[in-house]
Amino acid sequence: MTISDPLADMLTRIRNAYGVRKDVVSLPSSKLKKSVLELLKTEGYITDYQAAQEGNWEVLRIRLRYTDKNQPYIGGLRRISKPGLRVYVERGELPRFYSGRGIAIVSTSQGILTGREAWRRGIGGELLCYIW
Repeated sequence: MTISDPLADMLTRIRNAYGVRKDVVSLPSSKLKKSVLELLKTEGYITDYQAAQEGNWEVLRIRLRYTDKNQPYIGGLRRISKPGLRVYVERGELPRFYSGRGIAIVSTSQGILTGREAWRRGIGGELLCYIW
């Protein structure tokens, strides 16, 4: 089965896994997904992830993070730029939301960055998603 939007598929799998309180979620691997997961790990939204070989394919296993009261650490995930409608932002247009508690993930010429880091470097790019 071919997935037309792999990043949206990853976000949906994470959202669904949080909904049923799973500790680990598996999904097909890609460079984009690894970059986004590295940001989520650095920002503290997930505990860890690792790549593993399953048959002929590489899969990513994401260890989700929960609070002390067994509540999901990620309150919400929203895909912004989609294959049918790409959303590009300049440095001055990079959004801040939820009083700075959430992050925007931006695909720039210097790689996948958070909105804060892209603003600090003075570059814009494709606004991939919001996570809060």
